[in-house]
Amino acid sequence: MAFRPRSTVCSATTVLFFLALHLLAASCASSPPQEQDRSALLELKNGLCSGSGDPLRQWAQESVVHHCSWPGVTCDARSRRVVALSAPSRPGRRLAGELSPAVARLTELKALSFPGAGLRGEIPQEVFRLRHLEVLNLAGNSLHGRLPATFPEGLKSLDLSGNRLSGRIPPALGSCGALRRLRLSSNSLDGSIPLQIGRLEKLRVLEMSGNRLTGGVPPELLHCRALVKMDLSKNLLSGQLPSGLKKLKNLKFLSLSGNNFTGEIPSDLGQLRSLKFLNLSSNSLSGAVPFDIVGMQNRTVLLLDNNKLSGEITDAANPEMPPVSVVNISSVTVTDASSSVNPSRQPSELFTVIPTSTMRVLGETSSGTPDGSNSSSGGGLGTKEIAAIASASAIVVVLIVGLILCICTRKGALKPSRRSFRRREVKVFDNVDIGAPLTYETVVRATGNFNASNCIGNGGFGPTYRAEIAPGVLVAIKRLAIGKQHGDKEFQAEIKTLGQCRHPNLVTLLGYHISDSEMFLIYNYLPGGNLEKFIKERTKRPVSWRRLHKIALDVARALAYMHEECVPRILHRDVKPNNILLDNECNAYLSDFGLARLLRNSETHATTDVAGTFGYVAPEYAMTCRVSDKADVYSYGVVLLELISDKKALDPSFSPYGNGFNIVSWALKLVQRGRIREFFIEGLWDKAPHDDLIEFLNLAIQCTQESVASRPTMKHVVRRLKDLRPPAY
Repeated sequence: MAFRPRSTVCSATTVLFFLALHLLAASCASSPPQEQDRSALLELKNGLCSGSGDPLRQWAQESVVHHCSWPGVTCDARSRRVVALSAPSRPGRRLAGELSPAVARLTELKALSFPGAGLRGEIPQEVFRLRHLEVLNLAGNSLHGRLPATFPEGLKSLDLSGNRLSGRIPPALGSCGALRRLRLSSNSLDGSIPLQIGRLEKLRVLEMSGNRLTGGVPPELLHCRALVKMDLSKNLLSGQLPSGLKKLKNLKFLSLSGNNFTGEIPSDLGQLRSLKFLNLSSNSLSGAVPFDIVGMQNRTVLLLDNNKLSGEITDAANPEMPPVSVVNISSVTVTDASSSVNPSRQPSELFTVIPTSTMRVLGETSSGTPDGSNSSSGGGLGTKEIAAIASASAIVVVLIVGLILCICTRKGALKPSRRSFRRREVKVFDNVDIGAPLTYETVVRATGNFNASNCIGNGGFGPTYRAEIAPGVLVAIKRLAIGKQHGDKEFQAEIKTLGQCRHPNLVTLLGYHISDSEMFLIYNYLPGGNLEKFIKERTKRPVSWRRLHKIALDVARALAYMHEECVPRILHRDVKPNNILLDNECNAYLSDFGLARLLRNSETHATTDVAGTFGYVAPEYAMTCRVSDKADVYSYGVVLLELISDKKALDPSFSPYGNGFNIVSWALKLVQRGRIREFFIEGLWDKAPHDDLIEFLNLAIQCTQESVASRPTMKHVVRRLKDLRPPAY
């Protein structure tokens, strides 16, 4: 058996020992991955400006809180590595500055979302080397520069819209096989649309509008069979529209407006049965409008104006065509054969093409001619006239019943009360702490014994007062009109049910008082007033599409919560601008929810069993007194129409059109005549995406359809509004 010399063994042992020490020292010198993430976050913050109200103020080196608990930071539960990073949501406060390349040290990052954060400069190329990145949303900033040559292969959503990016769209995007959403709208991108995008078989949303793209629509895009939305509007695209669009069987939204497309409209476009929104306006299209397009059953919006379309569309007026809910062919200029020979023909001789059946559907709410005006011959009463008569009759009944109740109440007042409530008690719900005691005495004193000078609103269920319980501690007191209740225990049970409803867009019920002589509810105070006041005063401030959209979405979320998640479900029954409150950041909160059920046997404004306000009450509710969640949907739709127009639900300017004509009729009238732009408040059309405004108007009209079954649910409304979310969110 051979042995190595002792000196050789010792030498090898010494080498291994020092090598182990070196590796141990290197290990100790390097920071753990979690510390690397924390360091990267702090460096990222240093690149962003901060000031008073800094949303990243909790990101600090000396913070004792683990960085995984910092606002906007999400970590993996096991590894504690940062996997998602977003701008903390703080109304009215945005970040500013540049995005640091240090973000690339977050090697496990899957989602980076800083939309509308005030970022400037270029996007660090290191961001696109994050191999685990799936979501990148930097929309609505002031980022400039060019897009990179490579992208993470696992990228599922890329949203860089609303920036100042320039250059060509890289063909490398075609290698992102998992990409589902590609949004590059509202930049300064040029060149042609890469053919390689046709490889994205999972792509559902393709938005490239508002750039300087040239060339045509690549036929390869027809391989993206999963496409639901394609928006290539407002570019410099030219050539003919591609044939074979019928292959995109899932396509619901197609906009190619504002380009230089020529030739005829492909006839197979009408075979897209799923298509709901089609905008080919402001091109140089010619020829006849294919009948299949006009007769598409699922379409809700069709825009073909500002083209060179010609020929007769007699079949389009076929009364046997299946009716659609909302159709806008919007000033399609059609000329007859003589116009091509006679170039001196005046524009007044051109006409708008609207199918007869469409005019019937859109004009069925008026009582005369298809244009909505009154006619002295024939006709009869429409549904809305019948509803108005029924509502007027209800008023008369209310007055009679009210008189009888008043007499009975006065007689009953002479008898001693049998109620056993403690007169001075205020019930406060669990987990409510406003920093000051809520007692009967403090409420009465803070309202000045319910002095009119402290009244901030007067609704159908009673006035609301501002009350400063303690210095800086404000609440709102809803003083309920006394009426005969349906059992004291049941009444208190109803109030407790309402007190359990907690949602970010519902006014919080803090407590209540009930006795035989006084009843009031205590809510959190919102200093921004109500939506009715906001609508009246918005002419004094710039119109913001983002703000209007936010208000609409907030209210929709509150109603969806009441209809879908509350146990038991709650129907509001009086949705109107006066019952929508705002804070200083214009976040919206729904108030007076559940009071119609709470006081169902009490007198309410101008109603008996029908609780609501004329102009907002659904027709079937006014006529049959049968209420459902779709009645709330109708009222909400009216609020949407008021939010984007300069008209009230029952505007005085509607009087020439006769009884039953309201803001819903006005919207349908303008849509029918292709004058959509006139419906919106001044300045809004020039500041917001036209497609989004049209979809918003269409959604409002769908909410106010006479057919209850045709109205969407509030949950569906929320989804559609989210699809319209402006980049600044």
